[in-house]
Amino acid sequence: MTALDLSSPVAVVGTGTMGQGIAQVALVAGHPVRLYDALPGRAGQAADAIGARLDRLVEKERLTAADRDAARARLLPAETLAELADCALVVEAVLERLDVKQELFRALEEIVDDDCLLATNTSSLSVTAIGGALRVPGRFVGLHFFNPAPLLPLVEVVSGFATDVTYATRAYETARAWGKTPVACADTPGFIVNRIARPFYAEAFAVYEAQGADPATIDAVLRESGGFRMGAFELTDLIGQDVNESVTRSVWESFFQDVRFTPSLAQRRLVESGRLGRKTGQGWYDHGDGAERPEPDTAEQRQPPAYVVAEGDLGPACDLLPMIREAGVQVREEDEDNGTRLVLPSGGQLALADGQTSVEFRDVVYFDLALDYRKATRIALSASQDTAPQTLAEAIGLFQALGKKVTVIGDVPGMIVARTVARIIDLAHDAVAKGVATEEDIDTAMRLGVNYPLGPFEWSRRLGRSWAYALLDDLHLRDPSGRYAPSLALYRHAHASDPREGNTS
Repeated sequence: MTALDLSSPVAVVGTGTMGQGIAQVALVAGHPVRLYDALPGRAGQAADAIGARLDRLVEKERLTAADRDAARARLLPAETLAELADCALVVEAVLERLDVKQELFRALEEIVDDDCLLATNTSSLSVTAIGGALRVPGRFVGLHFFNPAPLLPLVEVVSGFATDVTYATRAYETARAWGKTPVACADTPGFIVNRIARPFYAEAFAVYEAQGADPATIDAVLRESGGFRMGAFELTDLIGQDVNESVTRSVWESFFQDVRFTPSLAQRRLVESGRLGRKTGQGWYDHGDGAERPEPDTAEQRQPPAYVVAEGDLGPACDLLPMIREAGVQVREEDEDNGTRLVLPSGGQLALADGQTSVEFRDVVYFDLALDYRKATRIALSASQDTAPQTLAEAIGLFQALGKKVTVIGDVPGMIVARTVARIIDLAHDAVAKGVATEEDIDTAMRLGVNYPLGPFEWSRRLGRSWAYALLDDLHLRDPSGRYAPSLALYRHAHASDPREGNTS
């Protein structure tokens, strides 16, 4: 089934920010659009607001005056639901309450044709549960746009348990015809993005709660080493702490309080205190007028070591060896079957974060994962009270010689970027194994929906088949709550033979 014909009217019910954005997308694509809101006068106000945004698009030369005028002529506020009777698609963007949405769609079903595609923009409720109230649930889908809908390309097309594939395909092709990038998704808590993104916030908050580092430092490491557009603390201040915590809690409860999705107590306290982020002027950060942004912890300048001894393959950090040589530090290589560390002149060791702690090995400094060690501007190190000061000084000096700012955090297993990426990879593999979405759609969703520098599967391929599993397995041994227990899907992936190498059994 192909996309809706442009002559087919599209209705949007609910005229808040998301409703207006979705209406604008359909309007600019060329459809006649009807706006309806239960509050009298709101639909007309929304139509005026959309018209003003079209004017700004003309000013920015992103839309011609003629196209704007034509779009305005196709935009009609509706005073009653009955005025939506001839629409081929109705998208709902009302209050996130199951009873409210079910009541609305029951009313719509008595008005529109049986072939009319009905869609919800819910981000947290079950598409199956909403559609369960309908006489013809097969034509009901989720069309989850991201805010702001006119700008962000991703649309999650969610099939409920009873959704007919022909209607899901129609919704998918219509979103694509509107210039969006649709991804197909089964009806699961959080869909793709809000399910797989939970560790990005959860692990940052966990490091903070363990007093491993402060918010500004964790954010800086996620940005400058991990390659994320924003850190978890600044991003949740932008989203709204109440909104982000509500999504986390919804996913956790929908998964029957699965420990992997447990909300953060620190964030709960922030919400309870009314510090909701930018919209209240205070969140993790002070957003008041004239407030200065706190600086991340950065180590003072130290002398680099004269040499390092490389034992074995550094795996995902193998780019460091040529960088160290280029910085004028001698590299002596030794073949070690189980070695994956750099030995410093003091005798201490430097190793990539692997889910273990510095206190277990006395004189070891761990360094965090980087998206690209050459492009990274900051590297985090982790040390314990038993780490020799000279070992830590040599480790700091080595990375500073590579042109990096260095942050030293507490003895946190898996550090910041490494544990975050490993958990994202794990949830992605688990989602594919459970039929939520394809690898390609998950990578697309995470890059476009939350601006991740790489999709989870692309990251997994870069890091190696067993990297995420090994790190999480180490973390699980140290925290046997189940939070870090690798999924069966990740276990199978880590232990399967690589098809590029043939059968190794």
